[in-house]
Amino acid sequence: MEPPPPEMRIGDRERREVDARLQEALADGMLTLAEYDERAALCWAARTRSELNALTLDLPEPPPSEPTVALETAAPDAPATPDSGLVGRAIGGLVTAAVIGGGIFVGIQVLSADDGASVFGSRTVNVGSDQQRVEVGMMFGSLRVIVPDDVSVRPSGTVIFGSTNCNEACRTGPYLREVAVEADGAFGSVSIMRQSEFDRAAVIDRDRDRNRHDDSDDDSDDDD
Repeated sequence: MEPPPPEMRIGDRERREVDARLQEALADGMLTLAEYDERAALCWAARTRSELNALTLDLPEPPPSEPTVALETAAPDAPATPDSGLVGRAIGGLVTAAVIGGGIFVGIQVLSADDGASVFGSRTVNVGSDQQRVEVGMMFGSLRVIVPDDVSVRPSGTVIFGSTNCNEACRTGPYLREVAVEADGAFGSVSIMRQSEFDRAAVIDRDRDRNRHDDSDDDSDDDD
């Protein structure tokens, strides 16, 4: 009996699509912050379609996209230029070189981050009450930056093939001091949160874990 053929590998386009679905589920309250961090790390480490599909099996399908009408911008009978293949290969080579160069640059920034870095895992960095600038890094994982409640964050840095989330912490207001957070990384997520926002998410996670534990105890009692 012949072994089954190897599963086709996936690329960054598929990883970005799944990460976008996970972010929407987090915003809609379907996933807790801890669940999103765990799944996002697995998403950017996935190599096959089955590994990605397992991350969204319990999430509803996204609504169908609106159909778009393509507009003709060139004459239908316009002949192809003789050197179009050469130009395409040249452009592809430049893009590949740019991506490799960007990855090397980001990797150096991550390893040289002064206030903490997360590589192949998750980490939480707490910002002190007197800090005015924070440098953090992330590679193939997730990183949470927790700032005081009286802070308005001014984010900067480069995250390639990933995301930086800063909702409440980036809002400005009176009596809020500004803190610059430079987050560099690739293949993962950076979440910047105020302390109260982080505490609320922790309470929600704890309550959900308690409810799941109670439900499992009820099921075991019914079996008895």
